[in-house]
Amino acid sequence: MIDRNHDLSIVRQAKALGLSRSTVYYKPRPVSAEDLHLMRRLDELHLDYPFAGARMLRDLLRREGVVIGRRHVATLMKRMGIEAIYRRPNTSKPAPGHKVYPYLLRGVTIERPNHVWAMDISYIPMRRGFVYLAAVVDVASRRAL
Repeated sequence: MIDRNHDLSIVRQAKALGLSRSTVYYKPRPVSAEDLHLMRRLDELHLDYPFAGARMLRDLLRREGVVIGRRHVATLMKRMGIEAIYRRPNTSKPAPGHKVYPYLLRGVTIERPNHVWAMDISYIPMRRGFVYLAAVVDVASRRAL
């Protein structure tokens, strides 16, 4: 969008596009190898202790000899999209105005393949990041399509 070789200055180009100048000059930093290692360990600990928040995960890492602060753990958790699982208030109440869809398989007997399919999505940790896996499963034969 911004052409650095254009006759119009970068300041005016950013103003014409409605962007702040800090957005134009911002260069994202890559995630360090140390943070990737910490993120992998946090993911493993989160699978073992899904109820653990940033403080508890910090304490678990400190027992392993990793010196890290609670805020850094919270930042990495936010970047990974994980949070502690705990009871929250009013989770079973539907939001006002949301449509309630009926359960379409109630009373249906699944007798043959290709009758009912199910879908699931998950992620797999890799050496440098994660890969998402989406699977469609035939419910009768229990085979992945």
